[in-house]
Amino acid sequence: MGVTVLQQFPIENRTGPSTIELLSKRISALGAIQQGQFLVDCDTYTSAPNLGHQRTVHVLHNSEQPATVFSILETGQKTIPLATDGLFDLLMMKMSNFYTSKKQTKAESKGPRYEIGDFCVKLGTVTVSQNFKGILVEVEYRPCVVPSMCWELMREFLQGFLGSSVPATPPAYLQNRMQELYTPIDTIHQYLEQFTIFRKSPGLRP
Repeated sequence: MGVTVLQQFPIENRTGPSTIELLSKRISALGAIQQGQFLVDCDTYTSAPNLGHQRTVHVLHNSEQPATVFSILETGQKTIPLATDGLFDLLMMKMSNFYTSKKQTKAESKGPRYEIGDFCVKLGTVTVSQNFKGILVEVEYRPCVVPSMCWELMREFLQGFLGSSVPATPPAYLQNRMQELYTPIDTIHQYLEQFTIFRKSPGLRP
């Protein structure tokens, strides 16, 4: 597990599949080899009114860590991340009297997974409640665990196949954590940030 950067790629006048095909050709031209598929998904639950102040629980799964369920609890005052085993999904089902799933908000990013040298690249088609919303590109640089030590290298690599859409600054979530050790929950936080943006955006032509 290295440092991961997640960013949107503009669709412009293309469809989702043609955008993924375009990026696949670009990354393959650099020498990347496809290594299967990936999936990151997110369900959001809200607390029942009788519990008082509303709390929100986001439950996420990442195919890179298949035995782990990630959850992020938002109380209004603070955010509490948690990494547990698969039984957490069953626990949420048993707590249906206290936490209910928000309808029409299930978010997914899935698509081809590539490896090139020390990098792992994932080209994700994002859907919310099965409606196409956009494209997310995830890049992981495995030898590094401190973002500040590899951001410039990662930015150059991203620019190599994403072009001018790559911002000069790291993702907002990472900016306050550039000197900290990177962990899998940091990737989950980035996905939740992006899924939240996509949930608020209008649907696109698939």
